[in-house]
Amino acid sequence: MLVLLPPSEGKAAGGSGAPLRPESLSLPGLAPARAAVLEELVALCGTGDDTAAREVLGLSEGLRGEVAKNAELRTAVARPAGEVYTGVLYDALDLAGLTPQARKLADDALLVFSGLWGAVRVTDRIPSYRFSMGVKLPGLGALGAYWRGPMAEVLPGTAGEGLVLDLRSSAYASAWKPKGEVAGRTATVRVLHAQIVDGVEKRSVVSHFNKATKGRMVRDLLLAGAVPAGPAELVEALRDLGYTVEAGAPAKAGKAWSLDVVVSQIH
Repeated sequence: MLVLLPPSEGKAAGGSGAPLRPESLSLPGLAPARAAVLEELVALCGTGDDTAAREVLGLSEGLRGEVAKNAELRTAVARPAGEVYTGVLYDALDLAGLTPQARKLADDALLVFSGLWGAVRVTDRIPSYRFSMGVKLPGLGALGAYWRGPMAEVLPGTAGEGLVLDLRSSAYASAWKPKGEVAGRTATVRVLHAQIVDGVEKRSVVSHFNKATKGRMVRDLLLAGAVPAGPAELVEALRDLGYTVEAGAPAKAGKAWSLDVVVSQIH
């Protein structure tokens, strides 16, 4: 099983330890692309023109300090990505609170997409940074398009032969779209909030609670030791865990499954 996750905008900073060692990151086939992105980002943020850098990065005045942080990425403290990424999904996932068996499964299964690194495992040591997949760099261009080539070379092999559970947001999904046989064992998930209004059930897509539900869902699968072979087995596993899941096989071969997880309470 491979679980594709988005990163978090907010990231934990501080701590102590050695700086980034790019050669130690997983998915070494992405190394040349990572080096090029890192070089341009550090150069952009190290010019002293914070206003220009913030404009490129889409950062507000209140986030001016993130520019200086990006300029020091090569020497900043690196920590496991599972500790660096924070926010709603990662709070609900609670990697630190997993059992040893579930944590080993998480280390093997979880892959976090990133505008800077392409994709990393939660055990990869990275520094805190601020850089989204929606950025368009002056030299390399739009990151989503930039990463497609390297990802197409590396990710199909990384996906192995089992389920690919794709929980990425649209910006990060643009960097790699599973195709062919891999797509056929890929499942995307949408979280819907169902409520009764005037005696009629109405459903709506949620944002904040979408992330929380996805985090809890992955956590529950890990704690259960579930390793579904494909989308159909994922549906069964989630239903066994108490989730309301609506799904159907795609009409054509080589297409991903779309799953709706329906919740009546959002928290």
